[in-house]
Amino acid sequence: MGKNDLKIISRLMFRLLPMQVLLGLVNSINGIVSSFYASHYVGMEAMSAMGLYAPIAMLFNALGTMFAGGSAIICGKYLGKNEKEKIQDVFSMDLTLSAAAAIAGTAAFIVMGAFSLTGSITSDEAVRAAFDRYLLGQAAGIMPMMLANQLPGFLSIENRGNRTTAASFACVIVNLISNHVLVKMLGLGELGLSLAASAGMWILLAVQIQYFTTKKSTLKARMGRVRPGEAMEVIRTGFPGAASFIYQTARGLIVNGLIEKHAGSAGLSAFATSGNVMNLFWPIPTGMMAVSRLLMSVSIGEEDRKTLIDIMKVMFRRFIPLMLAVDAGIIASAPLLGRAFFADTASPVYAMTVSGLRILPLCMSLSIICMHFTCYGQASGKKAYVNTLALLDGVVSVAGFSALLIGWLGIDAVYIANVLNGVVTTLYIIIYSWYLKRHIPRSTEDLMVIPEDFGVDDSERIDISITSIDEVVTVAESIQKFCLDRGIDRKRAYVAALAMEEMAGNVVSHGFSKDSRKHTVDIRVSHRDSDVILRIKDDCVPFDPKERETILDEDDPAKNLGIRMIYGMTDDITYQNMLGLNVLTVRI
Repeated sequence: MGKNDLKIISRLMFRLLPMQVLLGLVNSINGIVSSFYASHYVGMEAMSAMGLYAPIAMLFNALGTMFAGGSAIICGKYLGKNEKEKIQDVFSMDLTLSAAAAIAGTAAFIVMGAFSLTGSITSDEAVRAAFDRYLLGQAAGIMPMMLANQLPGFLSIENRGNRTTAASFACVIVNLISNHVLVKMLGLGELGLSLAASAGMWILLAVQIQYFTTKKSTLKARMGRVRPGEAMEVIRTGFPGAASFIYQTARGLIVNGLIEKHAGSAGLSAFATSGNVMNLFWPIPTGMMAVSRLLMSVSIGEEDRKTLIDIMKVMFRRFIPLMLAVDAGIIASAPLLGRAFFADTASPVYAMTVSGLRILPLCMSLSIICMHFTCYGQASGKKAYVNTLALLDGVVSVAGFSALLIGWLGIDAVYIANVLNGVVTTLYIIIYSWYLKRHIPRSTEDLMVIPEDFGVDDSERIDISITSIDEVVTVAESIQKFCLDRGIDRKRAYVAALAMEEMAGNVVSHGFSKDSRKHTVDIRVSHRDSDVILRIKDDCVPFDPKERETILDEDDPAKNLGIRMIYGMTDDITYQNMLGLNVLTVRI
């Protein structure tokens, strides 16, 4: 496989990445805004309350991730199999499950905050009172948060990622204005902080979901379409990926207890502040994971071994170097970031915050590896593997190393534990591959431990990329030769070459000229179990050749003759526009 083989998948992943990062940035920027208003206009108890809420928020993130992840994986497989009707059912079911979980969470927050049932979370009475007020405001935002976090993946399927971008900007603006009014002007303290965040979530949901009520949307937001069997399949599929967040809830409670005991409220404030700053950058690795998760699912649905491996190669060759550059920038800016929240640079809380910002970034690049292999294991049904990774990543490593080191290193132990966690999970991935392959992994494919019978063997397929019209005829000859070498009869070998020449040539001649971007046509011909399957994938404007199958102009009978001829000579042709790619599959 040459470098050119990675171009389409790499471009696609980076095209989808900004939308996923923007969604994550909404919560992160809102956290930064809340931290700023809490530290400047409320007090340390408010910062502590935000830190105590983080593990609870993680629990709802786990539920949202379970529904979104399970739905994305199942929908990806349906996309790969071109089963569009089933995607509608999954969409409706996902929203219904998320709404039900949100109703339960809202009720729980109201009861806990109104009746001060939070004594098990903190023993500090002042912090407890602040936390109760903060929880009541957060209750108003559970429903929009749960629903809004489900929609980006489905908007990607509809090729409407710009809707998430608009929603993200609107959410941040509303949150900022609400904080200024509720916290600074009206003095509502912790309640104002959380109500402002909730207001932003409602705007995020409204802008995104409005598209699904329009005639343009192929998916419709219809609540209540839940089949118990399919709902359980979404939960079973999504749970391994969400398990890490569930474990992180337990980890957060344990770590908060350790910090409160060894570093007091100053430690909690520093941990919450450094965490909120880091949350501004965590959407980058989580966005990378979200993009890869959907593409991996599509590849598994198509049994596309090569693309599955290419996704991991992009992660190692493109994503991790990008993340390392971001890490270096955060570390260099740690003192400046710390001063944005704590003007007194001589205070312990400032020193603790800066220390966190110098250590925590180191764990993000390692987390990208863990996230991607978790998604791959989740999509390919490796439940024990994923659950072990989630347990290590979620609670064992961080809580364990924190408990061992905090008496010696203070709050720095918690920061270092997060980095050691990335080392442990990466070692587990390597050791797992080593154990199953019986040798040290020597390639990305080795590390993934893809089953031998998955997809089409290298000898049973040919993969070629076309970048110009001059290459079309040469590639057609290569395809015909491949078919003949495989023992396919001359007629079908000729049809395969002709179909590629006509369909791919049409893309190059017309699709490449629609804009100023560089384009590539990715060609695959596979021969398995007597079937010859031609797949043509390109990143040009949407074009369904089915629309040109019939004669549209009686004055020009030759119009679209090539397309009509191919439809008449082949067994089956299917088209779908998937994640911004035209995918044409021809069965001969």
